[in-house]
Amino acid sequence: MSVWLPSAPCTPGACVEPTGSATAVPRAVLRITGVVVLVLTGIALSPLGGRVPAGLVGRWCRAIVRAAGVQVRITGTAAPTGGLLLVANHISWLDIPLLAAVRPARMLAKTEIRRWPVAGALAARAGALFIERDRLRALPGTVARIAQSLRGGAAVVAFPEGSTWCGRAQGRFHRAVFQAALDADVPVQPVRLHYRVAGGPASTAPAFVGEDTLLASLWRVATSRGLVAEVEVRPVIPAGSHPDRRSLARAAEPVAHEPGWTHAALVTGASRVEPALGARAA
Repeated sequence: MSVWLPSAPCTPGACVEPTGSATAVPRAVLRITGVVVLVLTGIALSPLGGRVPAGLVGRWCRAIVRAAGVQVRITGTAAPTGGLLLVANHISWLDIPLLAAVRPARMLAKTEIRRWPVAGALAARAGALFIERDRLRALPGTVARIAQSLRGGAAVVAFPEGSTWCGRAQGRFHRAVFQAALDADVPVQPVRLHYRVAGGPASTAPAFVGEDTLLASLWRVATSRGLVAEVEVRPVIPAGSHPDRRSLARAAEPVAHEPGWTHAALVTGASRVEPALGARAA
């Protein structure tokens, strides 16, 4: 794995708060069963492709998050139609359906996900753009493929931090994916994701960081109580409003306004490393 790829210092042991108890097990089993049923329903309907209304896709994505026991609050303006680059900070596997609820889009995903059981097939059928995170030489070609998709009127989702963070800190947005928006002359839709306990402080329970496994993260979410996912759809950055990808990336970064929630310097740590284009998950 290349040392040039970005990473985060967040790890399950250092950053993620424990949740649940023995009494939460029956509820967690029911929640996970609900998530699995909804995902399998999506796989069954995936051959229909674009014939499934966008509104139905959005409701299905919200239903997945709610089935896991997480309330969903989406604020801000609706994402525009046509070619659009959606970018967000990256905390959890829950980020994927939450952004799809904002607007169905093609997801940037690492090539390893194509080999995952169930999820790999679903990602491929959904039109995921798979990227080779260890091959920097492949980066220009990846940017060109993203730009081509944007020119064709598609929305593309990317996580420009390049790694998942715990939610109480976040990395800087890397620039490469913003070049595709500039090349395609399309707007950028920034989204800020935040998880908290209802009526309380920020929660790191949904985080999927470091050597965490998807099953462990899913179980942690399912055994939690009162989790709320807040999705802030920020104003669209119009095409042509920034002269280069550096300034465009900085304009798209969420502003750290929560107490204890800050930008942090990227370091090479124990976290799972992802490409500068982003996209830990499908």
